[in-house]
Amino acid sequence: MGGDQGPVTVVEVAYALAWDLEARALWRPLTAEAARERDGAGLPYVVVYRIPGREVPLEVRLVSWRDHYVGLWAYDDQGRRTDELDLRLLDDQSRLLSRRARRWQYTGLEMAEFDGECPRSSTELFPDGRGSIRQQPQGERGRTLVTVPGADIRRWEVRPGFDDWPVVTARRRGLPGPVVLQAAVLASHAAETPDDASGAPATCWRPPRPAQPGPIDALFRPGTRVTDGYHPEMTVVEPRRTGTLRVPSGLLAVSGPDNLSDDGPAVTVPVPPGEYVLEEAQVHFGYDCEWRQGWVTRTDTTAVRLRVSETPALSWEMRLGPDDDPRLLGENEIFGFETDSATGCFADAGAWESLHRLFERHLVQGEPGAGEDIPDSMYLVRTRDEASGGELVAFATTGDGTYPVWVGRSADGAVAEVVVLVEVMPTVLKDGSADGAEAAPA
Repeated sequence: MGGDQGPVTVVEVAYALAWDLEARALWRPLTAEAARERDGAGLPYVVVYRIPGREVPLEVRLVSWRDHYVGLWAYDDQGRRTDELDLRLLDDQSRLLSRRARRWQYTGLEMAEFDGECPRSSTELFPDGRGSIRQQPQGERGRTLVTVPGADIRRWEVRPGFDDWPVVTARRRGLPGPVVLQAAVLASHAAETPDDASGAPATCWRPPRPAQPGPIDALFRPGTRVTDGYHPEMTVVEPRRTGTLRVPSGLLAVSGPDNLSDDGPAVTVPVPPGEYVLEEAQVHFGYDCEWRQGWVTRTDTTAVRLRVSETPALSWEMRLGPDDDPRLLGENEIFGFETDSATGCFADAGAWESLHRLFERHLVQGEPGAGEDIPDSMYLVRTRDEASGGELVAFATTGDGTYPVWVGRSADGAVAEVVVLVEVMPTVLKDGSADGAEAAPA
């Protein structure tokens, strides 16, 4: 378009309950009025921008205020996703944190979307000023350069109103003139579609969901059949009891004993003062071992548990540390305790510093009487603070990294058990429960 006002770019805008990433299509279109209502109610909806007459979108925005989330995908003319932006609604609900940004720079028209050799970069930011920039000029198979964002990087955006969102891709592509939005012509049934997106196909874009606990109780239910992906069938055996833990302060610590923070343990869980049973969830399985040239059977530990009550847990939650904000988590991400020595511990938080010093004196310095080894168990070491009676029991994990702490609660909301998975959560086979009932998959 031209004229006295100069060139403009017309962009078609449409709304829907969801966006099918695989089909690049709207799922259950909405009128602008219906989308505006969902925006005000905090319910998820998507906005799709296209140049009129083109099938490939310019960009797609997903909004879900109840999840504190706004996402953006930008597309090129070949229909490949080139940019992803993850914004999080924090603070006083007026600002959005630019939590993550990713970019793919395709080197040819024939290069497939997300090709492993495609140059890429990603930025991760936190509200406290931390962050990182990762650059892979040769793609994921090349070297990775990690740097710290400079002070000039833009972390925050003002939360736009429903009609005030810019078309980011138009600016980035250098499309001529200002953008003029026009409503897309929707199917006649658009206003009649239900407002429930729970039935959307699995290929539809959704707000990121933090890691879920899975059927943790199944790991302690003898006879349950599971698989870890490597061994097609493993059978849960009776949980192994490995002593008790005294928590006289009424505050349980779950942390990596190798990293003493000035702020104390990574995670704490209030429990009634007392002495609690420690258990290991175990699975028995067999496999053909080429090194031994025959069939081998073994029993491995999949999780460790502190039982607070005989009442079974009916619900599970990821326990957060004092500085953990679940609004920052991406898809299947976790908070928990960190370890660089493949070790975690249950301990009395009231005597944390003393117990940790005893742990170091026993394990590192070999001081007699500072602690005791626990033989033939995933639990490794016990230390005891004589002044308070509080104890620390360290356990092995199967690697370094971050391990979530799962708290199981009974029907009345009381803490029933605290569990740490020391292995990846196995999948429960559909006919795998001990009583023959179908168990939910992990």
